[in-house]
Amino acid sequence: MAKTEQGNGLDLRSSTEKLTDNGKGGSYGSDPEVNGSGIPGESQVDKYGFTGGAQQNSPAEEVPIEVLRQREAKWLEMLNSWDKWMAKKHKKVKERCQKGIPPSLRGRTWLYLTGGKVKREQNQGKFQELDDEPGDPKWVDIIERDLHRQFPFHEMFAARGGHGQQDLFRVLKAYTLHRPEEGYCQAQAPIAAVLLMHMPAEDAFWVLVQICEKYLPGYYSTGLEAIQLDGEILYALLRRVSPVAHRHLKKHKLEPILYMTEWFMCAFSRTLPWASVLRVWDMFLCEGVKILFKVGLVLLKSMLGSQEKLKACQGLYETMERLRAIQPQYMQETFLVHEIIELPVSEKDIEKEHFAQLRRWKETHGDLHCKSPPRMHGAKAIMAAEPPSRQELRQRPTIIVESPLAPKTAGEQAEDTKGRRKTVQENGKETLLQPQQTDNLNPLSDSSLLLNHTNIPGSKESLSSAEHDTYL
Repeated sequence: MAKTEQGNGLDLRSSTEKLTDNGKGGSYGSDPEVNGSGIPGESQVDKYGFTGGAQQNSPAEEVPIEVLRQREAKWLEMLNSWDKWMAKKHKKVKERCQKGIPPSLRGRTWLYLTGGKVKREQNQGKFQELDDEPGDPKWVDIIERDLHRQFPFHEMFAARGGHGQQDLFRVLKAYTLHRPEEGYCQAQAPIAAVLLMHMPAEDAFWVLVQICEKYLPGYYSTGLEAIQLDGEILYALLRRVSPVAHRHLKKHKLEPILYMTEWFMCAFSRTLPWASVLRVWDMFLCEGVKILFKVGLVLLKSMLGSQEKLKACQGLYETMERLRAIQPQYMQETFLVHEIIELPVSEKDIEKEHFAQLRRWKETHGDLHCKSPPRMHGAKAIMAAEPPSRQELRQRPTIIVESPLAPKTAGEQAEDTKGRRKTVQENGKETLLQPQQTDNLNPLSDSSLLLNHTNIPGSKESLSSAEHDTYL
C-alpha cells in the first residue's frame, strides 16, 4: 500500500486487485465487478448504508432499544466531562468501547478518543486553508483514480463525483499538503472513507491525521518499514498464542507481509463484515494498535490453530487461499469481540517484541530509513502526552434553537417589550403595549414571533464540523 512509482517496496496504488489479491476471498467492500459503477435505483439500503456487495446486510448483534438509549445517555454524560472520565475512569470508558459505542454518537466519540477534536480546536481554519490549495498534481491524479475503488457499494461513494467521493478527495488531498514528505498512500483511502461515513470532512481529516501520526506512525511512509516490523511482531506473538499456526507458517516460509499488510494498514475495514469493523474500530481507537494485533492473532489461530484445520492447507498456496477466505463464523461480531477481549496480549508485550524486532532489523537491514514518532497506545496515552484544555474539549453545537416555552430573565423580558413597542410604532399605530400586557401573552400563541427572531445558521454552517447535530 505504498506510494507510487517511487520505490516504496510494495506498489499497491495502481489497482484494487493489488489490495485484494485479484479480488479473491473475503475482501469486503471492494468487488472488482462493480469498481464504482452506478447502483440500480431499486437497490435496498441496509442500516449501514450499503446497497449491495458482501458488506450488505452483514449479521449484527441486535441491542434492545431501551439498552441503546441508556448507553446513549451514559456516553453523553462522558462526552460532557471527557477529561475527567479519561483521567479518573478510563477503565469504564474502555469497557463501554468494548460493548460498542452507540451508532448515534460513534462519530463524535471517535473524534474525542483520537484527540482529533483537540487538534481541530488548536488548528482552527487549517483544514480550510489546505482545502483551498490546489495540491500536488502528482498526488491529485493518483487520489482521483482511487476514489471509485473505496466501498463502491456504499451509498456515499457509489456515484462518481458524488458528495462522498468529493469529500474523500478533499480529506486525502489535504493530508498530502499537511504531510508532503509522506504524500498519499492507497491504504489511507479506506481509512478516510470509514471516517467520512461518521463525520464531516474536517473532522475526518483530523482523525486521519491522528491515526497516521499517533496510532500507526510510519505505516504510510516510503518503504513500509513500520508495517514490516509489525508483521514480525505479529509472527513472534503468534508463537505464544498458537504454536501450531506459527509452526505451519514457518514451515511454508509464509512471510507476515503477505497476509497482514491489508489487515493492519486498512485497520480490517476491507476484511471483516461491517458490524465487526465498527466494533473493532471502537476498541482500536480507545486502546490502540494492540487491538489490530489481537484481531490478527484471533483470525490466524481460528484458521490455522489445529492439525484438523491444517489438513485443508498442505502448502503455501493453499494456506494463502485459506487466509484470503476467512470463514464467516470467525469474523462474526460476538465471537470476534469476545476472543479479542479474552486474548492475553498487552501493550507491554507489543513494546517488548517491538524492541527485539528493531534490534534484529538493524542487524540485517541497518538503521530505519523512516524515522517515525513514537506510537501512542490508545486514547489515554494521547491525552496524557498532550493534555487538552477544557475549552478545547467543549462541545459547541452549530444549531441552537431557543425554546419558546423557556422562562425568560428580566433582561430578556425588557428587550422583548422594547421590540414589541418598536414593531407597533412601525405599523403606524399609536397604542403601545404595556409591560403587564406583554407579560400576560400566551407563550404558545406567541411562539412564531420568538422563532422568527431566532438566529439559525444556514445549511452550510449546519454541516460544518463545529459540533454537528447532523451526525449525532
